[in-house]
Amino acid sequence: MSEAIGGYIFYEIAALLVLAASVGFVGLMLRQPLIVSFIAVGILAGPSVFDIAKSDEHIDLLAELGIAVLLFLVGLKLDLKLVRTLGPIALMTGLGQVAFTTIFGFLIGLALGLGTLTSLYVAVALTFSSTIIIVKLLSDKREIDSLHGRIALGFLIVQDVVVVLAMIVLSAIGVGTGGDAAFSDVLLVFGYGAAMLVAVGLFVRFLANPLVERLSRAPELLVSFAIGWAALLAALGHYLGFGKELGGLLAGVSLASTPFREAISARLASLRDFLLLFFFIALGASLDLSVLGASVLAAVIFSLFVLIGNPLIVLAIMGAMGYRKRTGFLAGLTVAQISEFSLIFMAMGVSIGHVAEDALGLVTLVGLITIAVSTYMITYSHQIYGRIEPLLGPFERRSAGQAEDASQAGRSVACDVLIFGLGRYGMGIAQELSRAGWRVLGVDFNPVAVRHARERGFDVVFGDATDPEFLAHLPLGQARWAVSAVPEHDTGVSHDDPRRSLIRSLADLKFGGRIAVAAHQEETADALEAGGADLVLMPFRDAASRAAALIQNGISPPHSEADDPQGQRELSA
Repeated sequence: MSEAIGGYIFYEIAALLVLAASVGFVGLMLRQPLIVSFIAVGILAGPSVFDIAKSDEHIDLLAELGIAVLLFLVGLKLDLKLVRTLGPIALMTGLGQVAFTTIFGFLIGLALGLGTLTSLYVAVALTFSSTIIIVKLLSDKREIDSLHGRIALGFLIVQDVVVVLAMIVLSAIGVGTGGDAAFSDVLLVFGYGAAMLVAVGLFVRFLANPLVERLSRAPELLVSFAIGWAALLAALGHYLGFGKELGGLLAGVSLASTPFREAISARLASLRDFLLLFFFIALGASLDLSVLGASVLAAVIFSLFVLIGNPLIVLAIMGAMGYRKRTGFLAGLTVAQISEFSLIFMAMGVSIGHVAEDALGLVTLVGLITIAVSTYMITYSHQIYGRIEPLLGPFERRSAGQAEDASQAGRSVACDVLIFGLGRYGMGIAQELSRAGWRVLGVDFNPVAVRHARERGFDVVFGDATDPEFLAHLPLGQARWAVSAVPEHDTGVSHDDPRRSLIRSLADLKFGGRIAVAAHQEETADALEAGGADLVLMPFRDAASRAAALIQNGISPPHSEADDPQGQRELSA
């Protein structure tokens, strides 16, 4: 009997995985992130459609493990140093967007007839944006280190901190719903939490680095340890009353200071996606499509609020702080969707008994709409900006750009060569030209690269080379060359390729010098030359040619065997 049950569960899981792969392929063709596809799989697998997902206990177990791994990876990436690096802009934008969305989302919920507590839950859920989706989309566009990309990451981290605080409050409220003992229960939960924080702090101080360094000698064991550590602290968090979610997050934070966090994160990313599939299957399977139908109007209104209101508030805050409208617009688009944490937050509210299942369904529908639409908005952000740029004037101050540290710095520096990209190749070019007596001005949007170049005595400007408004403030009239040493991450030249954008922008600004760009592939070099580059630098080919020349100049060419048979015999020996 048990074998028959086990076989049925295996067939069920197999069917779910095949369905997920099929729906995921369709989502890939539509350029949609996996979250949209996974939620669609849950709805299709649920009782309203195919009724495949019946093993609730097993699916829920995998879903809970997936949430623990997700929050473990969030804790692993919780880089508060980035918020400090960006200064007040990340904090002001993040908190401003959270406050705006919460207040106006709450008022919209009341206007739609939702209860006070339900409106509050929905409003808070709408404040969270998906770090996973944003990082993926910005990485695909090579904009993760751009100015607007770094600002977006900064306020996404602020949102993550708000998520943690909201979950702590929910966990405490969930424990303290027992009447007279409520207050003491809440204090007990916070006491346990403080004790666990102290324990994690001691682990970070004395054990984390040596333990992880020893485990890193066997990468497979390091992955097993990371999963086990996340599950252990998640279980401990649940036992102590403040939830598996926070336990998993603390597990990630405890390893975030180790030099192996990126390796752990990379190895667990696929497992996270796999396990989260079951969370969304459990979520979708619990949704009643007939109930969702009654929430369509409210979902559309909330979705428009997220898609339009959130970017506008970010744009307004950044404009007030002196950022250009282009930077504010591109950063604002990253909050035009809600997050998987929104669904987890609502699911916690349902489990506590604060909100009903239909509220979770409403937020899920908002998630489907906003994630699907915002994906295209971010993908085609530059084209959208080009069309609506004249309408964004009110969001930019006359002194816009001073906060970006680039326009004023670039005006006062005379240069012969502008070098965009200060990695190893760009810095090498800068050093050789400086030795030859050329005046070099470096440009990079990575604060670490900028600081490193300044420490070595170079004039450097922090800014985004793909921003035409930023380029207009550089000393283009003096420069004889503009050199793009930005690394090439893929083959081919797309419309949004930063080198192509730079060539186009310099041409629009009537740059009178010559343009050199770096490329790795022959076909890429041909495309860039056709696009207007005067010189294409190919680091690998050029380095190979230089190495061959040095070898030929450094030793005598080999003699033929007829000329020196004895030497050839000795060489063979």
